[in-house]
Amino acid sequence: MESAARVNAKALPAASPPAEDPKALLLDYSRPALRERFLAEGTPAHWADEVFSLLYRERVLDLESCEDVPQGLRGKIRSGWSARALETVATQRSEDGTRKLVLSCADGELIEAVLIPEPQRTTLCVSTQVGCALACSFCATGYLGFKRNLSAGEIVDQVLRAREALVPGEALTNVVFMGMGEPLLNLPAVSEAIRIMTDRKGLALAPRRITVSTSGLVHKIGALLDTAPINLAISLHATTDAVRDELVPLNKRFPLQVLLDALRAEPRITSKRPALFEYTLMAGVNDSLEDARRLPQLLEGIPARLNLIPMNPHEDAPQRPPSEEVCDAFAAEVHAGGLRVTLRRNRGRDIDAACGQLARRTPS
Repeated sequence: MESAARVNAKALPAASPPAEDPKALLLDYSRPALRERFLAEGTPAHWADEVFSLLYRERVLDLESCEDVPQGLRGKIRSGWSARALETVATQRSEDGTRKLVLSCADGELIEAVLIPEPQRTTLCVSTQVGCALACSFCATGYLGFKRNLSAGEIVDQVLRAREALVPGEALTNVVFMGMGEPLLNLPAVSEAIRIMTDRKGLALAPRRITVSTSGLVHKIGALLDTAPINLAISLHATTDAVRDELVPLNKRFPLQVLLDALRAEPRITSKRPALFEYTLMAGVNDSLEDARRLPQLLEGIPARLNLIPMNPHEDAPQRPPSEEVCDAFAAEVHAGGLRVTLRRNRGRDIDAACGQLARRTPS
């Protein structure tokens, strides 16, 4: 299995780095990496801790005028560093309270992040790439093609921009890597962003509050889980290879048996930290009762939870969502088979902010 994964990995597209910036981005560095960089530049490492805490805990982004930072270090920051990666171009608000942030990178590329408020938590869905190379047939992002990876700082700055968009009484509690792009095709930046998010002097999120979704890059799952004890989500969407090959072309490189056997063998997937499987329901494609009956058998031996998501339609995809009656019957059949299942409500569909709809469509 490992040999097959290595061979298949060679066919994946090469990643493009972010555009070069003459100044280093503070948000690109975890605290240990920033300490190392400061030391290399002749600055005592403890100032890296202080700057890191000021950025994330104290929310001080104008370090050049911050009197808590020595004047000499402020000069170095002024000449060689920048503290922001993104600008908010637009904020769209859904009828259900969901907000989509359209964000501009330094090179002019646009990405999207989505704030989802709920009674007990507020979740931010972040992007990891500009576009996506995997071309899942039901996902609007795939129709954009792939431009480049985001840096760790561009991922983290989505969280900072989202915090600025919170309304009184809201607090950002959860982050899900389920926006534009395939996170495991940008694993170094994703891992560094997670380190910043979970650092007690950084964003101080508990790892259990972070979920990373992948379409199934088997050879990189272990390295992701080495970063921190975060939650793993798998974009499944089909119960047979024939259907999944059409919906998720990556399946041709990592078919269901290879993917699911790897998850069965992963010791960090446990009953206390089960894998989350995402299954987008599409009318006449993967919504039959036979599919529902196959799911518990398919996932047997994997501590698992299943999220059912009625497809969110968009202009590029031919698929459409099933009726509410079909979705309810599907969920009931899965539950009868012994699998923990949740039928999700669609959030932000009216502003193209729901799952599978992110395509950088800015308001007119």
